[in-house]
Amino acid sequence: MEKTIDENKQGQSLVLEQKEGNNRKLFIESYGCAMNFSDSEIVASIMTEQGFNTTQKLEEADLVLVNTCSIRDKAEQTVRKRLEKYNAVKRDHNPKMKVGVLGCMAERLKTKFLEEEKIVDLVVGPDAYKDLPNLLAEVDEGRDAINVILSKEETYGDIAPVRLNTNGVTAFVSITRGCDNMCTFCVVPFTRGRERSRDPQSILEEINDLWNKGYKEITLLGQNVDSYLWYGGGLKKDFEKASDIQKATSVNFAKLLELCAKTQPKMRIRFSTSNPQDFTLDVIETMAKYHNICNHIHLPVQSGNNRVLKEMNRLHTREEYMTLIDNIREIIPNCAISQDMIVGFPTETDDEFKDTVSLMEYVKYDFGYMFTYSERPGTLAERKMEDDIPEPVKKQRLAEIVELQQEHSGYRTQQNLNTVVEVLIEKTSKKSDAHWSGRTPQNLVTVFPKENYKIGDLVNVKVNDCTTATLIGEAVGYSENN
Repeated sequence: MEKTIDENKQGQSLVLEQKEGNNRKLFIESYGCAMNFSDSEIVASIMTEQGFNTTQKLEEADLVLVNTCSIRDKAEQTVRKRLEKYNAVKRDHNPKMKVGVLGCMAERLKTKFLEEEKIVDLVVGPDAYKDLPNLLAEVDEGRDAINVILSKEETYGDIAPVRLNTNGVTAFVSITRGCDNMCTFCVVPFTRGRERSRDPQSILEEINDLWNKGYKEITLLGQNVDSYLWYGGGLKKDFEKASDIQKATSVNFAKLLELCAKTQPKMRIRFSTSNPQDFTLDVIETMAKYHNICNHIHLPVQSGNNRVLKEMNRLHTREEYMTLIDNIREIIPNCAISQDMIVGFPTETDDEFKDTVSLMEYVKYDFGYMFTYSERPGTLAERKMEDDIPEPVKKQRLAEIVELQQEHSGYRTQQNLNTVVEVLIEKTSKKSDAHWSGRTPQNLVTVFPKENYKIGDLVNVKVNDCTTATLIGEAVGYSENN
């Protein structure tokens, strides 16, 4: 369930620089978590080598790909509506267009799309993108194509992603794939397979390449970054079979974080997503040690009640989570913390929901992603538990915690009033062409007059006003880290 991008947001159609000589058009659209957007960059890189340039005009596309999310039913329904639109355009404007589904929804529904509903030409799972040229050849010859085989290795470490719709400042760097945490509500282990980590050397090479191209901030990505473990390859679950030398020279997430920070000391580093059961003290200490590691941790908890956490197969308790929060606050006092929360999980009582509310009061998160429970086919919760909380109760509980989070977000942003914050300029403000928009190390959006600064600058900003989500101020000079 962990994510950093709301899967309900409108999908983004992705565009890159046009390669001379390519004469076929690709329209690619992504929904879901940050990993999906990162995967689309890998797909674009592969398809560029196959003679495709991307386009934002759906009607002119030779190939349409949608990178999908299965985390909630609403996300799947959004994708289905998009597929209806693609097929309408194919029918009315471009009969030669081919339509494909990528990602988690492709893995989950597989032949249903191809054989039963007949609404796509190819289906490609998250680990099969390297097979796209072969699959496309099948489609070009008039046959349906499918590959949803899950890999036991880190799949794309040797592919340099094409940065799509980039601001030239921030970029995603994938470090793990898959997930071993079998949360009862989540489809990710079934759609993305077992957990495996990427060679740290290839990660550092990608970061160096991004720095040389002018990027100033990267986000290390994984379904569960804290369980990153490199010992020479293979699945994390096989670590006990590794040799003594492999174990002695292994790299965990704290070590990787330090390597990244030291390799490019002026590159801002973020990471997402974390799992409380794997978040160790050495990660917090590493964050505190290096100024270029941003002080923000996305730390999904899902519920504040121990019985519900157990039913979710979350391998942490309320008390363990609160101790982790206390450690973060003690070692990094100005660290922002955000959350994922599910209400209305099967059998959740009113009193158990109140435990979630009281946990939110204890932490006072900076921001969060909150949802009602959505039954996902194939998960243990769907197979073993009745979805017995009435929808009106779910919606009431959700409204309560959304309102509470708004209150806490306002409390956190107000703590920045009359202080000076460091902001990396990312783009022009949506509301004013005369203002820049960027983020602080705590991931707070900040807007201020443009003056003579430019995108990519690190600027000190005096905060004069704020909303629950945005700081408003004026630049007082370049940061010493610029």
